[in-house]
Amino acid sequence: MPKDRDLNVLDAVRAPIESARGLPNSHYTDPATIAEENEAVLRRTWAGLAVGADVPEPSDCKPIEFLGQPLLLVRDKDGTLRVFENICRHRGMILVEEPRKIEGAIRCPYHSWCYSKDGRLVSTPHVGGPGQNSHPRMDKSDLGLIEVRSHVWRDVIFVNLSGDAAPFEEVHATVLERWKDVEKPLYHGGADSSFTLDVKTNWKLAVENYCESYHLPWVHPGLNSYSRLEDHYHIEEKGQFSGQGSYVYRQLKGENGEVFPDFDGLPEFWDTGAEYIALYPNVLLGAQRDHSFAIVLEPVSHMQTREHVHLYYAIPNTTDEMRGRNAKLWKEVFVEDVFVVEGMQRGRSAPGFDGGRFSPAMDGPTHLFHDWVAGKVAALRAERDAE
Repeated sequence: MPKDRDLNVLDAVRAPIESARGLPNSHYTDPATIAEENEAVLRRTWAGLAVGADVPEPSDCKPIEFLGQPLLLVRDKDGTLRVFENICRHRGMILVEEPRKIEGAIRCPYHSWCYSKDGRLVSTPHVGGPGQNSHPRMDKSDLGLIEVRSHVWRDVIFVNLSGDAAPFEEVHATVLERWKDVEKPLYHGGADSSFTLDVKTNWKLAVENYCESYHLPWVHPGLNSYSRLEDHYHIEEKGQFSGQGSYVYRQLKGENGEVFPDFDGLPEFWDTGAEYIALYPNVLLGAQRDHSFAIVLEPVSHMQTREHVHLYYAIPNTTDEMRGRNAKLWKEVFVEDVFVVEGMQRGRSAPGFDGGRFSPAMDGPTHLFHDWVAGKVAALRAERDAE
């Protein structure tokens, strides 16, 4: 049973910001609490899994494990991307062990059952006996790959593992409207525009840190030298997303003054503005006039997170030198946060810490994320208590 199951701690988290406490230590350290939270917060919502650039070409596939569940990204010959459970319907064997291009069908290495790229079971050799590739009591149409509900937005692949969340466009209608002006074609920068950070922290602490600009002067002094704390504003959409925006975005310039091309048709705000939001639960997004990024947080364990960072541009053929410099700069910024989120994780082992307090002026975006997590867990508990 979760450690805080019989306490009113979630009510304290959901209180107004001036009196609220943060999520208690158990949400970062206790396996039972975290398992319950994973069900409420990651399995029943639209969680970020990967990006389309992970399987860029037709017939590409990539196995991924998420919350212990084996999944398979597959892009079919027409370019449609699907997510399946990475198991054969015969005996549950893992189908694909490494990223690769599928030549022909997806073949199970155990008994050679074969599946098309759209998930249909197409071949069952010797299933009716030697030389008999069918059986009258086995209907192949009922034994295709199990598809996981998915949606792609800004190249991020979102999945709803429970299968019963409202449609993505409905759940996230507000952010789709907010960012409609930057809803442009995105071109992934390629191998030099993606990197992964392995961080010894719970994934929620990465979200909490990303949400707010309060830490800029001390953790990011270089960034704060031109995009100062006072140049930022809060983005707060209760129950959906939160983050920060800046009125001062400075474009990267090359040695000869070159810059990345802008996205077409942007309103005037984006000349100098930028926005950075945490789309609940585990996707961090950034939008600027000339490039954007997506960070998918992979919850490896209660105290290990992989941050998968991907950079995108307005055109497909930006220069190697500029892309490399941009990736280096962003990596430096994100690495600066590592000691903070790892330090907060270590701090969650202190029994005297009660979740902390929030600055009413500075911590609104982070408080909203805590409130959302607590609300999802409380709703799950109420549902189970009513059964």
